[in-house]
Amino acid sequence: MDDAIAVLNAGSSSLKFSVFVGETEGLELLLHGQIGGLYTHPKFEAYKTWNLIDSKAWPESEHIGHKEAIEFLFHWATHGPIESRNNPVAVGHRVVHGGLEFTEPVKVDDEVLLKLEKLAPLAPLHQPFNLAAIRAVAEHRPDLFQAACFDTSFHRTMPAIAGEFALPHEYSEKGIKRYGFHGLSYEYISSVLPQFDAAAAEGRTIVAHLGNGASMCAIKGGRSVANTMGFSAVEGLPMGTRCGSIDPGVLIYLIDNHGFDARALNELIYKQSGLLGVSGISSDMRELLSSRDPRASEAVDLFVYRIVREMGSLAAALSGLDAVVFTGGIGEHASEIRSRVCNDSGWLGIVLDEEANNKGGPRISRTDSPVSAWVIPTDEELMIARHTLSLMGL
Repeated sequence: MDDAIAVLNAGSSSLKFSVFVGETEGLELLLHGQIGGLYTHPKFEAYKTWNLIDSKAWPESEHIGHKEAIEFLFHWATHGPIESRNNPVAVGHRVVHGGLEFTEPVKVDDEVLLKLEKLAPLAPLHQPFNLAAIRAVAEHRPDLFQAACFDTSFHRTMPAIAGEFALPHEYSEKGIKRYGFHGLSYEYISSVLPQFDAAAAEGRTIVAHLGNGASMCAIKGGRSVANTMGFSAVEGLPMGTRCGSIDPGVLIYLIDNHGFDARALNELIYKQSGLLGVSGISSDMRELLSSRDPRASEAVDLFVYRIVREMGSLAAALSGLDAVVFTGGIGEHASEIRSRVCNDSGWLGIVLDEEANNKGGPRISRTDSPVSAWVIPTDEELMIARHTLSLMGL
């Protein structure tokens, strides 16, 4: 089988993987899957297209962490079902935080890894696990080319003022700035948008990456101008379990009057809030949309309200608007959310085509709409594979 590029996206309790073959502009997804429930109830599933080709579950007594998961995947790649057998020549990794230094993907070596480790405090829920996967690959296959591709890099084109907090300069110099995230998704959408709307690709577009993690990005001529996320991946929109933007005074109040410390605040704003916190039911938009519970409706209403608010803010950063793109799990599949956002943003010039929206697009605005609206599936893994091949000079 052709040499393959493996793409890894490591979370705290999961390791998602994709395998691509081909050249940079013609990469083909061969396989994808994940090992979920790391450290607790590990379970492996692999798919070719959307057909399950292999699976495995480990007993609770067997310790399966990132290192063991990597070792299993490499063994499976050469000894598993015939569809899985390939020769990985490189591994591309999603790394959430590249700080101010890493403005583009980079080949990983010891020096790069050391610098990325120093950025872990800026993304404590993501960075350590991203780097754990890199170390595990290096230990198992030290000869293998590894690339780090960053969620922050795409936003380094933002104007300097867009990255500033109104804090004393000494804190900015310590790296306390607005970075923005989901950059690999936005970069992919920017790369394919000319195929859908050439004028929008050259003009002013707002992309809404809506999923369990959610953000929005103002893009002008293919370059990031502003992003709803900032110093961390918790700012901006309410998300599945993250609160989104919150008055810092609330956090001070919780510390002073309710006995919260840093760890308790971290748990609250990252894991107990958002759609789950408001509804008290679920972080899954599908469940909330199908529920008759008024708390579910409140969570959905708040989610839509904040998107519409940010739409106006990002349009202001762009000095106008030519197109809106919905992507991510909710953006691609929740027609009701798209409908409500577009209709509530009609003052910006979006005229929704309800029938097209119900069918999933790709164009969901009327042909006479001053601002076009689209549904475009994102593909962060393909973006990582492309970057990895490019770094290899292929």
